[in-house]
Amino acid sequence: MVALPEKFIEAKVARLATVGDDAQPHLVPVVFAVWQNAVVTAVDGKPKSTTKLRRLRNITANPKVSLLVDHYDEDWTQLWWIRVDGRATISENNEALHALRAKYAQYQQVPLDGPVIEISVESTRTWGLG
Repeated sequence: MVALPEKFIEAKVARLATVGDDAQPHLVPVVFAVWQNAVVTAVDGKPKSTTKLRRLRNITANPKVSLLVDHYDEDWTQLWWIRVDGRATISENNEALHALRAKYAQYQQVPLDGPVIEISVESTRTWGLG
């Protein structure tokens, strides 16, 4: 896996970009953790309008994804962003869930019973990190 900047690892939320076979971009906020050689996120028990999530359909059709973490500040000299590009797989890897539970206390109460998205990082781009 490509080395990830510490600010990426510490971030609490990212935006996951996927594209399906219809070539329509899809962007959703996700929580994530770094686990072994991957960035992982999961479909959790928070209420959703459907269980057939577009991000999962898109990854099945096209595994190329991007994750974006950014920081805004009124002092624009403090702005930065980090984009991670990679290939995603969908699994039922329960071990990856430990990394999410360790990073987010909320997962002690919210069930993690959906699939796991594992992203193998191929490249990173950054702006404004100094």
